[in-house]
Amino acid sequence: MKHVWKIIRTTRELWPHYAIISFFTVGLSLLTLSQPLLSGWVVDELRKGTDARVNYVVGIAILIFVMDVAYTIFSNISGYYGDQIAVRLQKLLSERYYAHLLTLPQRYFDTELSGKIISRLNRSISQITNFMQMMSNAFLQFIFGTIFALIAVAWYSWQVALMLFLLYPIYIWMTFRTSSRWQKYQATKNKHTDIASGRFAEAITQFKVVKSFVAEKREQKFFAGHMDKVVKTNIPQSKFWHTRDIQRRLVLNVIFFIVYLYIFVQAAHGVFSPGQAVALILLAMNIRIPIFTISFLVESTQRAVSDSKDYFEVMDVKPEISDVLGAKELRVRRGAISFQKISFSYDNKQPVLKGVVLDVQPGSKTALVGESGEGKTTLTNLLLRLYEPEKGIISIDGQDISKVTQLSLRRNIGVVFQEPALFSGTIRENIGYALANASTKQVEAAARAANAHDFITKLDDGYDTQIGERGLKLSGGQKQRIAIARALLKDAPILVLDEATSSLDSRSEHMVQEALERLMNGRTTIIIAHRLSTIQNVDQIVTLRDGTIDEVGTPSQLAKSGGIYAQLLDLQRGKNTETKKKKLSKFDIAS
Repeated sequence: MKHVWKIIRTTRELWPHYAIISFFTVGLSLLTLSQPLLSGWVVDELRKGTDARVNYVVGIAILIFVMDVAYTIFSNISGYYGDQIAVRLQKLLSERYYAHLLTLPQRYFDTELSGKIISRLNRSISQITNFMQMMSNAFLQFIFGTIFALIAVAWYSWQVALMLFLLYPIYIWMTFRTSSRWQKYQATKNKHTDIASGRFAEAITQFKVVKSFVAEKREQKFFAGHMDKVVKTNIPQSKFWHTRDIQRRLVLNVIFFIVYLYIFVQAAHGVFSPGQAVALILLAMNIRIPIFTISFLVESTQRAVSDSKDYFEVMDVKPEISDVLGAKELRVRRGAISFQKISFSYDNKQPVLKGVVLDVQPGSKTALVGESGEGKTTLTNLLLRLYEPEKGIISIDGQDISKVTQLSLRRNIGVVFQEPALFSGTIRENIGYALANASTKQVEAAARAANAHDFITKLDDGYDTQIGERGLKLSGGQKQRIAIARALLKDAPILVLDEATSSLDSRSEHMVQEALERLMNGRTTIIIAHRLSTIQNVDQIVTLRDGTIDEVGTPSQLAKSGGIYAQLLDLQRGKNTETKKKKLSKFDIAS
């Protein structure tokens, strides 16, 4: 019940709508109750034969007709509000889930498949929505209908009312005995469904990889394997549920046999008039129908509880990174960056950074060089507060970034990734993503500075060209220039550049590099180096080794030091052998 109340509390914003449905549900319950009573009155009147009052029975017939019409209207009004609740509830839960996900740290997404996250959203919200619809319609009508029916039965016979009342604790107790085992089966089904959905999403987004490795059948086999486990788990789950349902219904069959037998015998002895007997039988039938639907109600409740657990587990995840109380806006005047004794590990076991001390001067260009896994990207992630350092302080213009708002911090840092991250939509929307309500003039100015305007205007729809998911309709160089235009439009004083030219042809590289030079002009820039040729003109090179800073100096200084940078320069001279390529690849450097 604790979890059920959690679901109900989650939807409390919609209680005005539930109140309206409850009102009409009470009305529907009373209208349903009136039919047996009116039928009983008619039967007793008709017993008089030719002495029966025609006006009386005609009046009751008209009253039954009016109540039928009222039932039709009430049920549809209730259904209308139920439809509105379903859509509003889906919107409410989806927005909350999405908003909460966006507050979670990068670490959460490092361990979760996007397909699993989406699968949980769809399954959980679908079941919560179904549950609340069931609660507001079937369950409320069941409760009110039962209470009113038992009161009416007790008016005729408290003995019959007591026998019918005993149905509920017996049936509910027998039903909830199955709950724990049923939910274990459901958890297994959800697990395999999420794995299958996660892999499905991965395969779709990596479609070229699947095709190039002729892995279609393997992917299909993986997906089908987990869906087969869902089907196989469903067999014992369904068998278990329906076996228990037979037991429950047999108990009900016995109790109703006793109830009907009692009514018939008492009526035969004259305790009940024929009309009263008819009314009791119809009232018992009104109770019988909803009592048999308890199986559906309980199953829906169990499914909602089981399927919504993942939703609430995600909603209960606390953001590791949050603004401190009274956090101030970051004010960047010069753009000086300082890393003071920074230590960090992703798993709290293997350290990636160990006491790193580094100063980046305002308006300067700093290149990070080191083997893969030495912490180049980690430093920039910490600067963006996608992760928190375990020890040490990062400051910008003397302001500790852990003491400023995350929004103001990231607003002042532009990022161009090695793999341009574009969204489906138009070129205009992707460039304008950097600045809400960006004007056409601003978007085009950024595109010109990024050497993108010419190729954009040659497209059939120009800036309104749809680029497809992740920009698949554009070449690598075109995507990079769109990403650079986006960063230019943001116009942040600090720039993180996961060098974007390593996988481009020479012409595209030249145009992208030219755009990057414009982007870096006047900004404090940290570059994760992938080509040595592009960092020969930086102000300082920082080499990383074993999680610490190995060397810091200008390109000319480090070229003569015999350190990592000097060794990489030597490797790039001479013939481009496989051995050289392997050595350079350790440093994420293109040969």
